[in-house]
Amino acid sequence: MNYALITGATSGIGKEMAIYLHKMGWKLILTGRNEEVLKNMAQKFGNNTKYIALDLAKRGSAETLYQFCQGLRVDFLINNAGFGVFGNFTETSLEQELELIEVNIRSLHILTKLFLRDMVKRDCGQILNVGSVAGFMTGPLLSSYYASKNYVVRLTTAIREELRRNGSNVKIAVLAPGPVDTNFNNRAGVTFSVKPINPKIIAEYGIDKALEGRCIIIPHLPVRICAVAAGFVPESIVASVVWHIQKAKSKV
Repeated sequence: MNYALITGATSGIGKEMAIYLHKMGWKLILTGRNEEVLKNMAQKFGNNTKYIALDLAKRGSAETLYQFCQGLRVDFLINNAGFGVFGNFTETSLEQELELIEVNIRSLHILTKLFLRDMVKRDCGQILNVGSVAGFMTGPLLSSYYASKNYVVRLTTAIREELRRNGSNVKIAVLAPGPVDTNFNNRAGVTFSVKPINPKIIAEYGIDKALEGRCIIIPHLPVRICAVAAGFVPESIVASVVWHIQKAKSKV
């Protein structure tokens, strides 16, 4: 097998995806902010693993990552890096929100476009963008995060249709889980209001379904029902329900 590239690989879903893909025989390119963790992972996985420590919140990091991968055939790109900022929009940090946009939207967009062009030329490859069930609804108190995941869902599904219309063998999918037991809430500055799912379950399910050719991947039936229901319920009701769910979270 050739290389799978995973962003946000040092913890949570990304780390579990790296472990799973390594077991499947993929060569790995790992990136994240913590160089020490990346180094330890590379040592554990062996010579077929490469890594580069980058903060995708910094402008130009996505391009640097792409350049790092030149000469390495990336047949599986997983855009997993992302985070949220919790609070009323008028009170949250503008600096943090711009970093969120840089990671969740801009870097994902750049990496998707650059690697997709290479894959289309080879007529082979797979991209998995890690979104969220938040991508199917509005999200008061996590407004920027929900908006960013809406972007991820809509971008991915649009590209999928373009590839299909062009008869391409390249596939793209979006993984849209509900609450997962990762560092997300710690970085957002809140604690969970509902029981989160083990990231190992989400990682393995997402990779399996992506490689099977699924487009929208939503683990667990209750989460699927929420995503579908959000498309039929008036926006004001969805906003009210989400506000109460998010409000139930307590600040760290």
